[in-house]
Amino acid sequence: MIRMTLRARANFQRKLLAWFCANRRALPWRGSRDPYRIWVAEIMLQQTRIAAVLPYYQRFLETLPTVESLAGARLEKVLQLWSGLGYYSRARSLHLTAKTIVANHGGKFPRTFEAALDLPGIGAYTAAAVLSIAYDAPFAVLDGNVARVLTRIGAIPGDLREPGRWRQLSETAQGLLAKRAPGDWNQALMELGETICAPQNPQCNQCPIRSFCRARTLGLTGEIPAVRRKRAPVKVRIAAAILRDPKGRTILVRDPGAHDDVLFSRMWQFPAVQVVKDAMAEIEMHVREILDLDGQPIRFEALPAARHGVTFRNITLLPFLGQMPELPTRARTKILSLGRIDRVPISSATRKIAASLRNI
Repeated sequence: MIRMTLRARANFQRKLLAWFCANRRALPWRGSRDPYRIWVAEIMLQQTRIAAVLPYYQRFLETLPTVESLAGARLEKVLQLWSGLGYYSRARSLHLTAKTIVANHGGKFPRTFEAALDLPGIGAYTAAAVLSIAYDAPFAVLDGNVARVLTRIGAIPGDLREPGRWRQLSETAQGLLAKRAPGDWNQALMELGETICAPQNPQCNQCPIRSFCRARTLGLTGEIPAVRRKRAPVKVRIAAAILRDPKGRTILVRDPGAHDDVLFSRMWQFPAVQVVKDAMAEIEMHVREILDLDGQPIRFEALPAARHGVTFRNITLLPFLGQMPELPTRARTKILSLGRIDRVPISSATRKIAASLRNI
């Protein structure tokens, strides 16, 4: 797909590596060749901006500095450290993978591609990233940033995520790999895609490999890669109940009521239900049902609504404050001060619901 002479490829590699050496950002995971630190960073960075990851990464490693400490931690603690970062299946896979590495690999991230792929939650991209950066193994990464750079260099039309094209791009990435410095090379391509060869308005005049870019020569950088069709957005309304007793305590539940896997990620949450028609009536019915309250009085009042987005869902959160003389004790519930809910694993949606109480 991208054909270069040996001399041109060497020049291409030299220019990009020189640019990366001079312009690489000082990111915390770049200060170490420890595969654990690199692996944690790569998992956190999946579908998440660097700026959002930085504080979580620092806090996570301060608390769980080794793969052994992660493997020995309770899942609830891992989820608490991840709370607010989103895509919580990543945290669960990270925890399970740590246990596997300790049990089956002597606490060391495996050095072969096949063994890395056998780990829970490790795909081709993550395996190549960790092995190349930590061990200088000759495996090329392919993510959205790298694929965009490659499609522009080769002026490759169409949807880059189409399976056949993605396989070809993977082969191209491997063919262009600078094997004398695979870790730096992979990071250089990712850095270029993130900072220079952006999806919109790429800064072509600052690109160190612009002379190799056919899309720039043909004036096609705005059309390559092709824009992916997005799924039509779906509007969803979720009602949630902040139940509060005279001591200022609330109750959190493990409640599969409202998009549990997507919105609340099977973590602690306020009782919640997807609204069909009458938000207050439906949340009151849901609360009475899951907490078995019978005729116990609850006085509900509406709190300010909040917006929340998850993939293609445009969610309106409708919180209600329910005053109760006494909170019920039930299985799969937790009673705690409203000011202390951050001490247990909760999603960002639950944080927004709690914040609505401070906005009145």
